[in-house]
Amino acid sequence: MGMEKPRIPVKNFASSSFKTTSKASPSSMAVSMKDVDSAFQGAGQKAGLEIWRIENFHPVPVPSSSYGKFFTGDSYVILKTTALKSGSLQHDIHYWLGKDTSQDEAGTAAIKTVELDAALGGRAVQYREVQGHETEKFLSYFKPCIIPQDGGISSGFKHTETNEREHVTRLFVCRGKHVVNVKEVPFARSSLNHDDIFILDSESKIFQFSGSNSSIQERAKALEVVQYIKETYHEGKCEVAAVEDGKLMADADAGEFWGCFGGFAPLPRKIASEGDRKAETFSAKLLCVDKGQAVPVEADSLTRKLLDTYKCYLLDCDTEIYVWMGRNSSLAQRKAASSAAEESLLEPGRPQAHVIRIIEGFETVMFRSKFEQWPQKNDAVVSDESRGKVAAFLKRQGLNAKGINKASPAKDEPQPYIDCSGNLQVWHINGKNKILLPPSDQSKFYSGDCYIFQYAYPGEEKEEYLIGTWFGKMSVEEERTAAISLANKMVENLKSQAVLARFYEGKEPIQLFSIFQSFLVFKGGVSSGYKKFVKENSTTDETYSEEGAALFRIQGSGPENMQAIQVEPVASSLNSSYCYILHSGSIVFTWSGSLTTSVDQELVERQLDLIKPNVQPKTQKEGTETEQFWSLLGGKSEHPSQKIGKEPEHDPHLFSCTFSKGNLKVTEIFNFTQDDLMTEDLFILDCHSDIYVWVGQQLDPKIRLQAFSIAEKYIEQDFLMENLSRETPLYIIMEGSEPPFFTRFFNWDSAKSSMHGNSFQRKLAMVKNGVPPTPDKPKRRTPTSYAGRSSVPDKSQRSRSMSFSPERVRVRGRSPAFNALAANFENPNARNLSTPPPAVRKPSPKPVMLDPSKVAPKSGAIAVLSASFERPREIMIPKSIIPKSLKVSPENNKPKPEVNAKGSIATLNTRMETLTIQEDAKEGEAEDEGLPIFPYERLKTTSTNPVTDIDITKRETYLSSAEFKEKFGMTKESFYKLAKWKQNRLKMALQLF
Repeated sequence: MGMEKPRIPVKNFASSSFKTTSKASPSSMAVSMKDVDSAFQGAGQKAGLEIWRIENFHPVPVPSSSYGKFFTGDSYVILKTTALKSGSLQHDIHYWLGKDTSQDEAGTAAIKTVELDAALGGRAVQYREVQGHETEKFLSYFKPCIIPQDGGISSGFKHTETNEREHVTRLFVCRGKHVVNVKEVPFARSSLNHDDIFILDSESKIFQFSGSNSSIQERAKALEVVQYIKETYHEGKCEVAAVEDGKLMADADAGEFWGCFGGFAPLPRKIASEGDRKAETFSAKLLCVDKGQAVPVEADSLTRKLLDTYKCYLLDCDTEIYVWMGRNSSLAQRKAASSAAEESLLEPGRPQAHVIRIIEGFETVMFRSKFEQWPQKNDAVVSDESRGKVAAFLKRQGLNAKGINKASPAKDEPQPYIDCSGNLQVWHINGKNKILLPPSDQSKFYSGDCYIFQYAYPGEEKEEYLIGTWFGKMSVEEERTAAISLANKMVENLKSQAVLARFYEGKEPIQLFSIFQSFLVFKGGVSSGYKKFVKENSTTDETYSEEGAALFRIQGSGPENMQAIQVEPVASSLNSSYCYILHSGSIVFTWSGSLTTSVDQELVERQLDLIKPNVQPKTQKEGTETEQFWSLLGGKSEHPSQKIGKEPEHDPHLFSCTFSKGNLKVTEIFNFTQDDLMTEDLFILDCHSDIYVWVGQQLDPKIRLQAFSIAEKYIEQDFLMENLSRETPLYIIMEGSEPPFFTRFFNWDSAKSSMHGNSFQRKLAMVKNGVPPTPDKPKRRTPTSYAGRSSVPDKSQRSRSMSFSPERVRVRGRSPAFNALAANFENPNARNLSTPPPAVRKPSPKPVMLDPSKVAPKSGAIAVLSASFERPREIMIPKSIIPKSLKVSPENNKPKPEVNAKGSIATLNTRMETLTIQEDAKEGEAEDEGLPIFPYERLKTTSTNPVTDIDITKRETYLSSAEFKEKFGMTKESFYKLAKWKQNRLKMALQLF
């Protein structure tokens, strides 16, 4: 791009007092501990950013208030520490070189990066960042952008505060769809082109000029830079204008913009330059650095075996150069390899490239993906000797080294992050049909069958839906296909406002188990597809029978999450970590492994009530079994006795996806936030144990229909090289219907997810107004987010049991209050697993069991609400038709035994009718103050002559009172008393949303 490329001479590396060994041991460091700069004391011991500026060849800490401020004449060392779910700390070190920095400062920054890595145990990935060509990972630390300022420490330039100096009109070019690279360019018409986004920062107004070839996503991201400039350089007090390439003087903002350049003139076509070179197929080249020379490695293909732990290598990938340093390589070899990488950047015709230094054992996914064969990643362990050196060094500096490589451990038990008191329905797939199961059978699944479930639960403004399919291990492909088709139709019937999930036996997520609470899986199947398969393959039908021998493994973390899985009735199926139920006819045994707890044993008692009620079991403990017990299992034999460790939750990774002609390309979004989810795109959130596919409202419908195929393609390609299972739980999530177990990975604002229009329109409304267009919308009821900011619904709030048989006459190990509650749930005439609607649902810290005979009589209003819970769903009174002004007076709170539910409803309806008549009688109400009035035909979303410069989220407010009442059938006052979701539904029907 014509920019000077700073080069780090070899002599700068040699100037340090590093200790070199000819053949280092596995524990050797690149730097002796005594040579580590004191400025790095205690660095990297907690998550976050730490920045040092090179001043007089020494790193000086930058105060956190100045993070993101860089000077073009300086060099910096940046440490990013991330606390992983595994409990360890991950370190990424970047050294940033301003375009005007001296070679001495640049060399010092490179040396100090190596020192800092040594202080952290020699495992950090090190990135060389050059101003204007930073990596996306680096830019993600300073969202929305960095705008380097002129000057630097060596020039003696005294920087004055932004708000004190005279404003200078500047022109910036912005590039990037996910993070924005901002570069100041000459304030001249010749700087503009059709491909990029430009920001003109004048004293009174900020203009964003969008080239005709730029994408909506790029324009939206650039608006974040506009907002940053507005707040940083104008204290938030200036106008913002959006100018589109091609709009001439007819647009006032466009005319003013071109006036800054002396008037409008067509822009010439952009001349191709080095930076615009089309991506060509480039084969990565591996070079071994030997005696200061980079020698190509001859091989038919790249494999891990080519890398020798005693050597250093360059992997030249055109736009990236990786320096791979074997753990047993000497310091001299590492210096030579880094120097060789710098030299390669100076080759004629060479594109700008990032230099990334990697230590053996801590290779990045991108590096490993360049090789055709790479073994499953095993984290290298720094030896005790190496740890001791680091700890001793820090101790001498008065610091505690205990936390240097550790963070807070991950939680033992996964959380469901979903309200588990909703309404559940389950269908069994038989051939191509689905059959609704009765409540007593809806949690009893067969391995040979497929099922669909629909779970409705209260959301913040409306009822939320989760529709899922469950495939048994022995289910047939025809019935799996039928289940997928039927589930898709169910989602379509809900206008795609539901989460669609696909689960496989043995890979179920915590959400499924928590929704069902008790989950039983029997061997065999009862569907026509399974029976046909057994017959055609002449295999034994192992379908469960209450009279035959059967063994069940009991698992789960508590009564709200327990499972009974039928396994082979042989001794080798036992495991010391579990409890089991074994029965044959009327004989029942319970078996407790030596590693089980009292909670596990309680779950056995509860599951007995479902599998073999009314039969007293014979208790067996591991090591004291009877001959009869072993006889039922076909004889005693060895079984696993090791403690089964639960796989820790993995760190989430967000990818933007492009799918074309069956090819999937993904781009990782680092340090992601909700704002990275663009409505025109499809994203995959990879949590290893779960895969979420987020589908934007403005995504191409053809791509939207292929969401599951894209997820399957993603798993097949395994971009993170984490050996993903093809049976990993998949979720398809539509924008605007995000469940709490997805939003917990973000600092979520539900108002943003319910906005309409494309990404640019949404951001423009926010930047112009200064606040989100819908500030009155409440945030998600259960604010859950990644990195410990989550809150989990209290387990005690669960108000239903999912699968207890109504025929059961005996309950084990439960209190009388629990028994009374369970009996109420088990009433076959009761509405299936119902819960009060979200409008009137009052979450309480703990459910209280009361004797109905001792409860005081209800007031009239309370009786109405109670009666609504006890009636079928279709006649319940929704909150949306109850005026907000209706309140229960103190008199109504007094006990009135003579008022029944019917009378209360009549009274309430009479009062509602009176209020409605009074509201509708208000004619000719005043228009919203200060708002212009436009006709409906210009306000609707499909208008051929749309109104511009309005709040697109509140189109209805620009209608006159008369036209509003004509279209909506009610006054504005009545409309705004409706629940937000109902308002939106009416607006959608009128094409105003």
